[in-house]
Amino acid sequence: MDVPTWVWALTVAAVVAMIAFDFVGHVRTPHAPTLRESAIWSAVYVGIAVLFGLGVLWFAGAQYGGEYFAGYITEKSLSVDNLFVFVLIMASFAVPRELQQKVLLFGIGFALVLRTVFILVGAAAIENFSWVFYLFGAILIYTAYVQARSGGHSSDDHYEENGILRFVRRVLPTTEEYHSDKLVTKVDGKRFITPLMIALIAIGSADVLFAVDSIPAIFGLTQETYLVFTANAFSLLGLRQLFFLIDGLLDRLVYLAYGLAVILGFIGAKLVIHALHTNELPFVNGGEHVTAIPEIPTWLSLGVILVTLLVTTVASLAKDRRTRGAAARTGAAPAPVGADTAAEAVEGDRSGTAADDRRGDPDDLPADATSGTR
Repeated sequence: MDVPTWVWALTVAAVVAMIAFDFVGHVRTPHAPTLRESAIWSAVYVGIAVLFGLGVLWFAGAQYGGEYFAGYITEKSLSVDNLFVFVLIMASFAVPRELQQKVLLFGIGFALVLRTVFILVGAAAIENFSWVFYLFGAILIYTAYVQARSGGHSSDDHYEENGILRFVRRVLPTTEEYHSDKLVTKVDGKRFITPLMIALIAIGSADVLFAVDSIPAIFGLTQETYLVFTANAFSLLGLRQLFFLIDGLLDRLVYLAYGLAVILGFIGAKLVIHALHTNELPFVNGGEHVTAIPEIPTWLSLGVILVTLLVTTVASLAKDRRTRGAAARTGAAPAPVGADTAAEAVEGDRSGTAADDRRGDPDDLPADATSGTR
């Protein structure tokens, strides 16, 4: 797939324009988005991604169109799993709900830049070293095993700061409280970064770590750098809206981790098979290609991904319905869900521990700074 330079330039400009529009139109003025606003803009971004895929289908053919949609759907489903960590980060830093949009958008923009670097490096490695497919396949198969073993995320999970955040806290002075939506502020003539900046760095660095499985996964579906970039970009661009749309429903997707484990394991196996077909390692079949196992076609990959996600979602919602039904029959109160009620649960269960340890008693914070995320 030969993509002209002007198409690359136009695509990058469009992505930057969408991020700028998101900031000016929704994030610059702090507010907590309504469910309706989140649903509308989530649909808009998904619609843009689908229209782009139809354009690829029309101009480049069914093969590349199928690769794009398989990559986009995979990246989108992996991003839903990432939202669990975003929820923990927001709760851990007690980010006021009206400021969460800014944290998400800036963090996602930062992650998109770094992911682009990873994509270019990955594409160059694939171009020059066929054994990279073995490495990518091993990463995905191991990640699938970890996903299946962990069984997903629990409401008792807590966010642990990574090395980047610990380094930032040691090097840069940080205020104890939020200062509206400012990332940097002055106190007694000295410049400090705010907890909002720390939360932003946490989101960005976490999303970069997620690239460890998402980038190899999409390279397992297409080796076209342009399609890898666009699928990643479109899956990330709508992530802010998706966070506010489904954050109250995340705990209902109890089997999501198992579904993602199946998808990652499948793509990992696909990569290993492809690596065998392009094998040049002297200690594997004497450096000759191994073609006994046929390569997995794109249409089958797309089918496996869609069916796995459908079964996972239906099974998760059915399990949640049975759990709530049993709770109703026994008179036990079901776990709170929804944007408002879940915020209270997160506030009590998460913010009351991690946030208090980091910034002292919550009574000393502004009223809106003690609210949770969901």
